[in-house]
Amino acid sequence: MGFTTKQVHAGVSPDPVTGSILTPVYQTTTFVQDSVDEYLSKGFSYSRSGNPTVRALENKLAILEGGADCTCYATGMAAIQAVLQACLNAGDHAIVSDVAYGGTYRLCTKVFQRFGVEFTFADTSKPDEVRAALRPNTRLVLTETPANPTLKLTDIEAISAITRERGIPHAVDNTFLTPYYQRPLELGANISIHSTTKYFDGHNATVGGAVIVDSNELDSQIRFVQNAGGVIMSPWVAWLTMQGTKTLSIRIERQSANAQAIAEFLESHPKVAQVRYPGLESFPQHELARRQASGFGAMMWFEVKGGVAAGKKLMDSVELCTLAENLGSVETLITHPVTMTHADVDEAERKRVGIIDGLVRLSVGLEDAEDLIDDLRRALDRI
Repeated sequence: MGFTTKQVHAGVSPDPVTGSILTPVYQTTTFVQDSVDEYLSKGFSYSRSGNPTVRALENKLAILEGGADCTCYATGMAAIQAVLQACLNAGDHAIVSDVAYGGTYRLCTKVFQRFGVEFTFADTSKPDEVRAALRPNTRLVLTETPANPTLKLTDIEAISAITRERGIPHAVDNTFLTPYYQRPLELGANISIHSTTKYFDGHNATVGGAVIVDSNELDSQIRFVQNAGGVIMSPWVAWLTMQGTKTLSIRIERQSANAQAIAEFLESHPKVAQVRYPGLESFPQHELARRQASGFGAMMWFEVKGGVAAGKKLMDSVELCTLAENLGSVETLITHPVTMTHADVDEAERKRVGIIDGLVRLSVGLEDAEDLIDDLRRALDRI
C-alpha cells in the first residue's frame, strides 16, 4: 500500500462487536479477566500498561515509519525523556544536536545532568564533529533534522554509519518532516521520535508523543520506561490523533506548497534580510534536503531588516498569521523563538548555533497562499 492508503487503513479495523468504522475510545482504567489462568489472554489488564485505542495508534505509526513497533506518550517531551531514560545511565555520555528544540536542551542540561549523565551538544551536520565527540562512555546520539528553529540538517545516513560502528543507537527527532517526507529508520537510524502534537494531530487539539524503533529489543527497553514512569498517552488523545493522521499527507503537501510560495516572496522582499527554507536553492543544505527527504516541509524562518524591534513590529502587525507557540497545525503560526520556544537556552549557546535575536519562525498552514502573502506584505509595510 502507498503511504496515504496506509495512513487511513493501517493498524485499525472495524470494531468486532458493533462494526464501528472508527476504533472505539476505550476510556477505561482496568480490563476484566476471565480467570486467573487466563490473565492477559485478551492482551490488556490496566491502561497504564496498554490500552486498545492507544495500541491502534501505535500500530499505525509503526507501519508509517517502517518500524518494528511504537510507543506513545503524553507529550513529545515525554517521548524524548523515555528514549534518554531507556538508553542512558549515570556516568554515560550522549551527543545531541547543537540546534534542537529548547525543551530538549532543558531536559538534558537541567534534569539528566543532575543525575550524572554527560552531554555534548555537537554540530551534527558535520559527521567529523560527531566522530570527534565520541567517548568510551557514549551511549546515544540524538539528532534533530531539520533542527528547530534554524532548520539545519543532519545527514542521517552518515551519522547512522558512525553509530553502527560503535554499536550505539542513533535517535532522530523527525517531527518537522513526518514519515511522509522523511523516514529515518530507512536511512539507518534506530529510533524515530515525534511530537504528535504537531503534524499528526494537525489541529491544535492535543499534546502527545511517539517513539518508533527498528527492533523489538529497543522497543522492550523503551516500553519498560513508558510503563514504569507512567508517561502514557490517554485514549482520547490517541483517538483524536488517529483521526488527524488520516489526512497527514494531504495537509503537509498543501502546507509545504504554501511554504515554498511564501519563502520565495520573502526572499525577494526589500525589508527581509534573510530567509531559510530547505526548498530554496539558496538554502545552504538544499542538495541534502533533496536527497534525504521527499519534500521540504512547512517550516521556515526569516529575519527582517531593523533587528529585534522590527521583528516584533512584524509579529504584532500580522492579522491572519497567529502569534503562538506550536507548529504543524492547519493554522499558520508565527513565533519568536528567543522569547518563546527557546527562552530556556543560554544566550551564548543560542547565538553560537545561529538562533539570532531577530529570527522569526513561521509554521505555514492550510490557508490560501495568496492570503498569507498579503498578510505578511501588509505587516512588512508597517515596519
